[in-house]
Amino acid sequence: MIGIPGGRFAMGSPASEPGRFDAEGPQHYVSVRAFALGKYDVTTEEFLLFLKDTGYQPRPCNSILGESWHSPGHGLAYPPYDVLPRRWPAVCLDWSDAEAYVAWLNAKVRAARPLLAGKKGPYRLPSEAEWEYAARAGTTTARWWGAEIGRNNANCNGCGSNWDYRELSDVDSFQANPFGLYGMLGNAWQWTADCWHPSYVGAPSDGSAWTAKDCTKHVVRGGSWDNVPEFIRSAARSGSTRDGGEYDYSSLAGFRVARNLP
Repeated sequence: MIGIPGGRFAMGSPASEPGRFDAEGPQHYVSVRAFALGKYDVTTEEFLLFLKDTGYQPRPCNSILGESWHSPGHGLAYPPYDVLPRRWPAVCLDWSDAEAYVAWLNAKVRAARPLLAGKKGPYRLPSEAEWEYAARAGTTTARWWGAEIGRNNANCNGCGSNWDYRELSDVDSFQANPFGLYGMLGNAWQWTADCWHPSYVGAPSDGSAWTAKDCTKHVVRGGSWDNVPEFIRSAARSGSTRDGGEYDYSSLAGFRVARNLP
């Protein structure tokens, strides 16, 4: 994991940013406390370890095509696709699957360190504000490497990489951002802790997750291998359901883990 220094930043995008969506406003300042974030997305190999240890069974991300992780128990688990290299980001996951992985990780930590029993965390999904702050890594341009998509900076439908609009790539296929984080933009959408809100009106200014009791749609960030460059921006955001409908992005979504720092 990478330690992310605390700071204050302008979250969202200015009206002048090419490719901007209305959901990225109003732009507002957020203060973020220091935290740690996974250097990479959780990989296929890592998620299989979780399934083998627990027997947890994710729901299909595409019930029509039968795309689903398979966890029959007895220390066995299989990815949803015949070819899913171990260093690809684990996808075909909804928000509850990411939360289940985090809960397993925390249980492992508490078992190893009994003094943490009864305490919250330390691992969790990042808030949407933390995610954008980490993706920007101190920059204010549309992408951490600049305003334009360029070539071979990420994996998307028009990013100029070897994997564009064909398949996932390894989590470390591209250069890290200034914070040392790999793959924050493109390749696979990433789940955050937040419920979806169509704008930032009323959003927290302290970097915490914006949640709700009746949340049926959670925020995904970063874009994926089949998205056009407009989605491969630090401010781009979308909300995903888990109902197999038009706004269910789970077949293209994975996650990375955050943790609190003392």
